[in-house]
Amino acid sequence: MHQSSSSFSIGLVIFLLHFTCSFHRLLAKSKDNNSTTLEHRHFDPNARLHQAYVALQAWKLVIYSDPSNRTSDWVGPSVCDYTGVYCAPSVDDPHIQVVAGIDLNHADIAGFLPDELGLLSDLALFHVNSNRFCGILPLTLAKLTLLHELDLSNNRFVGRFPMVVLDLPFLKYLDLRYNEFEGPLPSELFAKDLDAIFVNNNRLTSVIPSNISGSTASVIVFANNNLAGCLPPSIAKLADSLEELLLINTNLSGCLTPEVGFLYKLRVLDVSFNNLVGPIPYSIARLEHLEQLDVAHNMMSGVIPAGICSLPNLKNFTFSYNYFCDEEGPCQNLTGKEVAFDDRQNCLPEKKSQRSKKDCEAAYANPIDCFENHCGDSADGMLPPPPLPSAHP
Repeated sequence: MHQSSSSFSIGLVIFLLHFTCSFHRLLAKSKDNNSTTLEHRHFDPNARLHQAYVALQAWKLVIYSDPSNRTSDWVGPSVCDYTGVYCAPSVDDPHIQVVAGIDLNHADIAGFLPDELGLLSDLALFHVNSNRFCGILPLTLAKLTLLHELDLSNNRFVGRFPMVVLDLPFLKYLDLRYNEFEGPLPSELFAKDLDAIFVNNNRLTSVIPSNISGSTASVIVFANNNLAGCLPPSIAKLADSLEELLLINTNLSGCLTPEVGFLYKLRVLDVSFNNLVGPIPYSIARLEHLEQLDVAHNMMSGVIPAGICSLPNLKNFTFSYNYFCDEEGPCQNLTGKEVAFDDRQNCLPEKKSQRSKKDCEAAYANPIDCFENHCGDSADGMLPPPPLPSAHP
């Protein structure tokens, strides 16, 4: 989704053509958004570009480092000529030019986002990934009621999860990864009609909300946060859209819920580097579109099910650094199925690079009953970890 400046303008025009065609249909779903957006009809044709000029000049004042001089030509009222600023016909009046997109990706700019950015009410795309913007997000971003894509990744933003992004009625793509947002992940995030949710590599804590529902996202990446708890069974409610789920290094515990088997569109499932226990749910064998499965660096045990190794589209299966003790049928010859795999540091007899007999005996001295320790919809979703050796030597 990250676009270079050279290709951004073409992509923006294509996007806006599509957005214009669907705009009135989307407005019908929200009376509040209708009244907000149609206020533009009362503006003088040049007033909206003047508002953009005010906003961009205020932003330039709080940029204190611009090593590539991306904003050096932000001078004068002709904002459509500014580097990184893209104009297009308004969605409600094609005779009016407005600032519809901003792309300052990979510019290494340092500064803040000022309140005046709320004046850019025609903005559909806002991409500022890979810079040094810092501070908290201004609440005035809620005024960007046409915003479709928001990419703030790889910056230095701080504070609690920015609830202001939940007020953007047409937002489809949300990328907050590689910042310093902290605190709980709000359940309201999953009620948004988003296509992609990237919140990985922040300082988010608490648990994955137990009441996940309503999300239309095809990609969800929570990796490298401290969410803890277990993956709630309500993840099954995302079955009609979810294609990629990445929960790497999120401090998950308990058994991997069998409800993941309802995610029939899933192509990528990565729960590596956690504290999961118990077997791989056999329900995963239903996921005929699954291409990549990674459960490495956990404390899982039991048998590798034949049904998973027989999945028709499986290309990569990594289950190293666990306590699996046996492989059924085709799992013993994944090389012959042209599936890349890693089975190191388990308890598999006659396989190379396995755990010691002592470690394996210690693991199986306390068998895991995933039915007894079911991850329900409790308030915290927590399960106490069983007394197994560490998954991360």
